[in-house]
Amino acid sequence: MATEPARLKPQDAAQIRAVPLFQTLAERALDALVASSTLRTVPRGTTLFLQDEPADRFFVLLDGWVKLYRLTRDGSEAVVHVIAPGESFAEAAMFANGRFPVCGEAVSDARVMTLTAAGFARCLREDDAVAFAMLGSLSLRLRHLVTQIEQLQVQPAPQRVASFLLRFCPEGGGRAVFTLPFDKALVARRLGMQPETLSRALARLRTAGVETQGSQVTVADLDALRRIGEDGAEGEV
Repeated sequence: MATEPARLKPQDAAQIRAVPLFQTLAERALDALVASSTLRTVPRGTTLFLQDEPADRFFVLLDGWVKLYRLTRDGSEAVVHVIAPGESFAEAAMFANGRFPVCGEAVSDARVMTLTAAGFARCLREDDAVAFAMLGSLSLRLRHLVTQIEQLQVQPAPQRVASFLLRFCPEGGGRAVFTLPFDKALVARRLGMQPETLSRALARLRTAGVETQGSQVTVADLDALRRIGEDGAEGEV
């Protein structure tokens, strides 16, 4: 694992600027924050932080995928979220009880920008727009969690799986082929179902043109999959 002062790729700057937490920051404030950060290249399976550790830093994922999960009393994992490239995470923990409420682990090779709580607090003191950006970011996160709870409680398994697969598909209709970025066992935990339930849901989606071979997914008709994901139109499944 390599740790170094943040030396960003040309495309990283636009990706960081698009993070909701940073969208309203003045260029000077964002430059100062990035200058104080470090960049880590981590292999799959790397633990970034543990539940109940002091939350003295937060992160922006530049490449790869990271799962956030809680450990239950019996030692099993409850997956809370899977972080995609271009998302910030763990920032709220710095302002709650000061401890991480979840564990963070890379589920693929990843590049992670780490920013210190002290550096972010300095930005907060110097620019009150940062506080409003933080509130906006947390509001988006809350909206996401409400949607996630709704999916778990209301949506049937095929609809949940369809919505998940659509995250990796382009806009519009037609055909799409992509590779799942992490294994199906994690997909099942992320969607709140058993692996066998995921397998049954994928089988039911075959009539909508979804085929899987290992981690490769082929969608023959994006419009049909989108109808299932958005409307739960299982009459076509």
